[in-house]
Amino acid sequence: MAPSKKAGKKVAPAPKKSSGQGKVAKADWKEGFKKKQVGVSDMTLLTTISNESINENLQKRWTNGEIYTYIGAVLISVNPFRDLGIYTDEVIQKYRGKNRLEVPPHVFSIAESAYYNMNAYHENQCVIISGESGAGKTEAAKRIMQYIAEVSGGQDSSIQEIKDMVLATNPLLESFGCAKTLRNNNSSRHGKYLEIMFNTQGEPVGAQITNYLLEKGRVVGQIENERDFHVFYQFTKGATDEQRGKFYFNIFVSWLSERLVIEMFGLQGPEAYAYTSASNCLSVSDIDDIKDYRDTIKAMGVIGLSQEEQTEIFRMLAIILWLGNVQFAEQDDGNSMIADTDVTDFVAYLMGVDSSLVQKALTTRVMETQRGGRRGSVYDVPLNASQASSGRDALSKAIYNNLFEWIVSRVNISMKPRFAHAQVIGILDIYGFEIFEDNSFEQLCINYVNEKLQQIFIELTLKTEQEEYVREQIKWTPIKYFNNKVVCDLIEERRPPGIFAALNDACATAHADPTAADNSFIQRTSMLSSNPHFEARGTQFLVKHYAGDVMYNVAGMTDKNKDSLIKDLLDLIGVSDNQFLQTLFPDRPDPNSKKRPPTAGDRIKVSAGALVDNLMKAQPSYIRTIKPNQNRSSSEYDNKAILHQIKYLGLQENIRVRRAGFAYRNTFEKMVERFYLLSPKTSYAGDYTWQGHARSGCEQILKDCGIARDEWQMGVTKAFIKNPETLFALETMRDQYWHNMARRIQRAFRNYMRYKHECARRIQRFWKNNKEGIAYAQIRDYGHQILASRKERRRFSLLSYRRFMGDYLDINGKSAFGSELASACGIGSDHVTYSGRIQLLVSQFMRSSKLSPRYIVVTNKAVHILVASNKDHSTQIALERKIPLVSIRSIGVSNLRDDFMTLNGPVAEEGDAVFTCHFKTELVTHLLQLTQASITVVVGPTMDYAKKKDKRAQIKFVKDESVLKDGVYKSHTVSVSSGEPPTSLSRPPAKRKPGVVRPITHGKLLRVGGPSDKPKPAAAPKPAARAPAAAPAAVRPTPAAPPVPPTVRSTPVAPPAPPTIRSTPVAAPAAVRPTPVAPPAPPAASAAKPPQRAPAPARSNAAPPPPPPPPPPPPPPAAASKPSVPTYRAKFAFSGQEGEMTLAKDDIVELVEKDDNGWWLVKKNGVEGWAPHNYLEVVVAAAPPPPPPLPPSRPSPQTTAGNAHAKPASVFPGVGPSNGTATTTPWKKASAPTAAVVAKPKPPPPPPVGAKPGKAPVPVSSKAAVGQMDLAAALAKRAQKMEERD
Repeated sequence: MAPSKKAGKKVAPAPKKSSGQGKVAKADWKEGFKKKQVGVSDMTLLTTISNESINENLQKRWTNGEIYTYIGAVLISVNPFRDLGIYTDEVIQKYRGKNRLEVPPHVFSIAESAYYNMNAYHENQCVIISGESGAGKTEAAKRIMQYIAEVSGGQDSSIQEIKDMVLATNPLLESFGCAKTLRNNNSSRHGKYLEIMFNTQGEPVGAQITNYLLEKGRVVGQIENERDFHVFYQFTKGATDEQRGKFYFNIFVSWLSERLVIEMFGLQGPEAYAYTSASNCLSVSDIDDIKDYRDTIKAMGVIGLSQEEQTEIFRMLAIILWLGNVQFAEQDDGNSMIADTDVTDFVAYLMGVDSSLVQKALTTRVMETQRGGRRGSVYDVPLNASQASSGRDALSKAIYNNLFEWIVSRVNISMKPRFAHAQVIGILDIYGFEIFEDNSFEQLCINYVNEKLQQIFIELTLKTEQEEYVREQIKWTPIKYFNNKVVCDLIEERRPPGIFAALNDACATAHADPTAADNSFIQRTSMLSSNPHFEARGTQFLVKHYAGDVMYNVAGMTDKNKDSLIKDLLDLIGVSDNQFLQTLFPDRPDPNSKKRPPTAGDRIKVSAGALVDNLMKAQPSYIRTIKPNQNRSSSEYDNKAILHQIKYLGLQENIRVRRAGFAYRNTFEKMVERFYLLSPKTSYAGDYTWQGHARSGCEQILKDCGIARDEWQMGVTKAFIKNPETLFALETMRDQYWHNMARRIQRAFRNYMRYKHECARRIQRFWKNNKEGIAYAQIRDYGHQILASRKERRRFSLLSYRRFMGDYLDINGKSAFGSELASACGIGSDHVTYSGRIQLLVSQFMRSSKLSPRYIVVTNKAVHILVASNKDHSTQIALERKIPLVSIRSIGVSNLRDDFMTLNGPVAEEGDAVFTCHFKTELVTHLLQLTQASITVVVGPTMDYAKKKDKRAQIKFVKDESVLKDGVYKSHTVSVSSGEPPTSLSRPPAKRKPGVVRPITHGKLLRVGGPSDKPKPAAAPKPAARAPAAAPAAVRPTPAAPPVPPTVRSTPVAPPAPPTIRSTPVAAPAAVRPTPVAPPAPPAASAAKPPQRAPAPARSNAAPPPPPPPPPPPPPPAAASKPSVPTYRAKFAFSGQEGEMTLAKDDIVELVEKDDNGWWLVKKNGVEGWAPHNYLEVVVAAAPPPPPPLPPSRPSPQTTAGNAHAKPASVFPGVGPSNGTATTTPWKKASAPTAAVVAKPKPPPPPPVGAKPGKAPVPVSSKAAVGQMDLAAALAKRAQKMEERD
């Protein structure tokens, strides 16, 4: 709407030019009061790019329930561990058909973008979801499928059936592929790639699932508090009586034991099976196994599994459960035997084979010799119990792994496209990068797949970015990035051989012995040492992945790579009557074939290659999931763990790649609609008034906002902004358009809250800093009470106070040295009360005892004395003596200032421990506290102790002032110098240095100095009254005040601060150079009126300066007029600073301007500068006769308005400010340069009584002026008398 001439009314819309632009919506002021976002929703706009700033932004949003954040088109999801109610049908409709920039970040926005791009551009799409276990990958995949199923439309029954099947795959694959781990109650233990196929109308017509890396080892064993796959617990808890099949009782009773025939599958609770009960976790708080079992059965029906197929699936699960209960006993010859043949009988029934074949396959192995390529003899080699258990577990893992793959293939058959499909949307839910303490073959495969995904992630991201710049004809700099193809080649390459190739060769050359195969692999890895991303380290090797360095253990890696079932077990399956079981093992190796069967490494390499090929054919969308904590808490945010995830997910690199070109881009129409308010040429009173094309309007907005031309570029359809600060500036200006006043209210409230919180923090900080010392001070006071008035004290122990920390060797802190000491003591988890260094008195044969260094560790049970010794060029610490606390009867110390003490106990072979300890008072205190003061403390001039079991000795303590140390021991005598008296008291705690009370004026909302601190001009044409910033007097001497006669009461007052408009404070010079304090006015009258010439100052030995040449006679009084340019003479020398006039004595200057702050603008030789007015005297035409004497008068009181910007004036004449700066005071003796002046014997005669003092500068207040004059005159008089006496 164009603006009308009448305010408040609008005219009809003017016809727009045919520019092809759409209608621009009018801005609404109410939008400014909507809920503001927390942090930034797109981290490309972060001002600082670092892992810490990313973490801070994610934490802000997660704390406020905003779990989704963008990095360009990449979605970052932080698991909330609670239901936020953001996946309802209403939310789906909110995102339906919306652009990513129109709605807040959400997983539905990624799904909508992929679905829209597929239909609009007819390109395959894929969504890659990555992150660690428990970060929410599976949930994100489910929500994407939920959204696509809702918005994809289609009324045909077959299309709805496909939708139902796609959604039904979630509970089915979760039951068979997910398990409870320490990190996640529903952790996906496999990777999957779901491809949903669409026709040309965007309707789903089919789907396909590809499975990757099932963790089949979980079937046979889990760590404590983890569980097997969900389906085992669902099956054992939720099976119905009909499914258990009790009607089979009469059929089986003839040949099965009574204990096993009660059910069809022998099904009991999960606690009855070794595979499900070994980890001691049968149920999970937030998982209902019975309900999930019903959902699994329902999903099987939706997928299309028949009742017979479901029965066979559960039969395989029963076989696995009962195989786990097969136990082996060791015979006398070391061979294994079945402990309970009833179990193997039932396993044989379930497998459809003879029981004896099961027992033989599990306890023996058939070995065949070959001679010259011909078959030789066949031997039955018995297995020991460990080998038999390994074979049993291998059979269980193989059955479950093949069962899972059969289920996936059966699901794919059911979801096979009914019609021809045009495009595909793929959803990848796979393991994230893994770095554990013990990394093996599984982690190598997982990290290899992640390397492949990272490779295409960077390539496709850069490719998309480059294509957009080329399409929009934008100039940009190519992005440099690390190409991790070298790491992928290191793992997968065949020539030169990589890690997988070396594994395969090791398996082929030493296939019979796993240990030999591992050693062969270690030797082969030496060929990879030339690769900078690989390091061989004995039985381990290190690979430098893009997400960090990972150390892999070689042990067992070749055996896992073979991943093959031995021929005996395959033959057992081959003779089974169960056709379904044989279907699970279709590819049996041919014994006559010389071709090596594919290894696990080969299969994962082929799968990863196929996955990459599929992803490269599609346009990718990325979801990076992050787990906020390991406790599944909705309120805990673990910064350390999240920073680790941010690093290996490469979020910082992603942001840098995104920002390497342009951080923000949008269409011209969107830019104009968003920011047209910022230009007066495109808006008026909130209405859009631009009549041109959107491109030209966008350029006009950016120009009017003052955005530098190199900060933005115009493409063909979009505007590109380089730095996020530019976008922030635009958004800030847009916000200011509507709520200028609202911001003021918010600023005041935020100031209040910030001040309130800061005050609370300061109070808390003070309390925390002091409360910690209370406990230590109480222990110290207790220790001083024990030895009070009984033992001389050391001088340094009286200084303030030292906290009795106790554990000085940091054993409780689990430091490396502390852990070594704790291990040597064998204290386990006992708390250490005191630990430190001592000097133990050690007896020597036929020689005097000597002090030897030891460590002492005191727990609540005993005193441990440890000794360190050097052995084989290494230091070893051993426990030398352990003294239980209950055995200590007394502690002996002397009454002198030495550090000797002894622990007296029962008679022992090694005698009592005598040692020196610098912290003896603290050690005695802790020992008394641990024993409830049951130990006696003996203080005296001698110290008795048991030197050996049957020999007692006594140590005498004598004073020897020549001894400088704490005590010297020789022949049972300790010589020590005198200490402080025993009655000495410790000095009170030292007062803390008073800190500077700083105002809370930091941050964007608070100004330094408050709202009145307005910016000042940078130029400095005129110096301010510099008294507040005065430096020491030695830098610039201030002219001393001449003596003031008693009859004259003229007092020079410090000039007030100059007005704000002329003040030019320069920070650096003000801090270094002193401010010249205005000297007191000379006895003559002020220059405002032609005065009488005053005699020379009292402290000047030289003759008074000659009068200036007589000026021309003044005109008659009737025609009197002031000269156009008054001239003045310098009475004193003045060294000026920048902007000031340097004067020599008797220099003649012209007056340009007077200022009431004591500084005048003068001109000399054509150069202007500022000079103090009381350094100048007017040059008069002739000396008029002296006026009649007048009584001295005080200046009339005048009031001056306070200037908030002016610097404070001096309190007394010649005195600097009260902030600690030094200035020359008029009543002190002059410094060396003025010594000659002071030496004059007599002062000159006073001026005539009739001399009238000139008008003083306007004081700050009248009362202060009077007081200053009186005090200054008295002080000057006092100084004059002192000089006369000298």
